[in-house]
Amino acid sequence: MDKSGKKRILLKIGSNTLTKETNHISRGKIEDIGIQIAALKDDYEFVIVSSGAIAAAKQFVKLEAPDNEIFVKQALASIGQPHLMRIFHENFSDLGLNTSQCLLSYSDFEKKQTKLNIVNTINVLVNNSYIPIINENDTVATDEIQFGDNDKLAALTAVLLNVDILIIATNTNGIYTKASIHNESPETISLVSDLNSLQKEIGESKSSHGTGGMQSKIDSAAIAKAANIETWIINGLEDNFILKALKNEIAFTKIV
Repeated sequence: MDKSGKKRILLKIGSNTLTKETNHISRGKIEDIGIQIAALKDDYEFVIVSSGAIAAAKQFVKLEAPDNEIFVKQALASIGQPHLMRIFHENFSDLGLNTSQCLLSYSDFEKKQTKLNIVNTINVLVNNSYIPIINENDTVATDEIQFGDNDKLAALTAVLLNVDILIIATNTNGIYTKASIHNESPETISLVSDLNSLQKEIGESKSSHGTGGMQSKIDSAAIAKAANIETWIINGLEDNFILKALKNEIAFTKIV
């Protein structure tokens, strides 16, 4: 909780959530997120870590190169990032919400001065009612493109900003038990305090647009847990998923 008495949530939105599992960024989903933030702004302040720059680019361009080349993905991210920010800006400003862009890379978390700069900048933004929208600086760094769809970036940022809750929006109702996936009747593990036991439950599932899968989410939760931050893994495809999770109206995984 910060000086204003509001709880701080870091919301990480994966590509699958932002596209609603299509090949296009969903304006409806971004609007859904904005409506929820507007409804909660008296009690909560939000920092967003958003994937989706590559998905945004693919709506507009077909580059003369194979999509799976890492440099091509970096080029797509470079093209898509301004489009992604524009969509956030247009939808959020209609709701009276201000947005700002922050691009970070892992080397930023290794230097004491840089970390301090990030905290100070984001605090100024949040204290002036701007919602920082963070993405990896994909044109210079490739970690998240290759490995984690911004899950780790979200966890490191959550720790740096000392947030109250890290919400990872994905395309499942949290983490399912291995047995229930095997029986094709997915059952959410609702509360976790021991990450080692959780490790045994996860399968090899990867999301269609995302690069993470559940392993990167558990790795991120471990980073947050070490700093005493709760992680909620929620189905972001659900309308009003943050509001419903806060009221315990949907199944999701809470790692305490």
